[in-house]
Amino acid sequence: MLNQPLPESWWPYLGGEFEKPYMQQLRGFLKQEKDQHKVIFPHSSHWFNAFQLTPLDQVRVVILGQDPYHGPGQAHGLCFSVRAGVAIPPSLRNIYQELQQDVGFQPPAHGCLTHWARQGVLLLNSVLTVEQGQAASHQKQGWETFTDKAIEVVNQHAPTCVFLLWGSHAQRKASFVDTRRHCVLKSPHPSPLSAHRGFFGQRHFSQANAFLQQQGRDMIDWQLPMTPPPDCQ
Repeated sequence: MLNQPLPESWWPYLGGEFEKPYMQQLRGFLKQEKDQHKVIFPHSSHWFNAFQLTPLDQVRVVILGQDPYHGPGQAHGLCFSVRAGVAIPPSLRNIYQELQQDVGFQPPAHGCLTHWARQGVLLLNSVLTVEQGQAASHQKQGWETFTDKAIEVVNQHAPTCVFLLWGSHAQRKASFVDTRRHCVLKSPHPSPLSAHRGFFGQRHFSQANAFLQQQGRDMIDWQLPMTPPPDCQ
C-alpha cells in the first residue's frame, strides 16, 4: 500500500513525498480503513494511474478533478473517466456534449479516457481514493498535499502545457500555475448543476490545441475510440 513506485519520469520529483510524515499518516489511515473491511475505490493498482499513463515529460494538458467515483466498477485512477461497461457519468456526458460543439467529437458509448492520458493529458484527481458509497470520505487525509506537489512539479518541470481548470476547486488548487509559461483556461464545472453557467461554449479543447500548435507541440486527438481500449475492460 503506497509502495507502488511512480514511473521514472515522476519519481525524482515525487518519490521523496512517500517518506514524509503526511504520507505516513495517510498510509496509516488507509490501513485502518482496510482493517475495518471498508471497500476502497479504485483498486490500489490504479491509485497512481494518472502518473503511470502520462509521463511528466509528455504532459501536454492537465485536467483536475476532485475525488474518484465511489460506485462499484467506476474509478480507475483518472479523473472523469470510468471503466468499460459502466454508465457514463453526468459530468462526462456534458464534457462529450461540449466536445461535439467544439471539435466535432463523436461520443462513444463508453467513458474510458485512457486514449487522452496516453497522449499527454494528465487526468488528476485531488484525492486518489474514496470509500465505496461515501463521496469525499478520504478528503483531508493527505492526498491533497501529494497532488498539490504533483501540480507544482508540472508547473516547474513539464514542457509548456495547458491547464483546463473547471470549477472553483480546480481553480484554487492550481492558483499558483505560472501563466507566463503555461496556458490556463478556466470555466465552471461540467456538473449538471453548473455546466449551463459557462462550461458549455467555452471551447477549451480547440483552444488547448491552438496553444499547443503555437508552441510547436503535437495537438491532442480528442476523439475517443468507439470501442473501449483493453486497459479499461
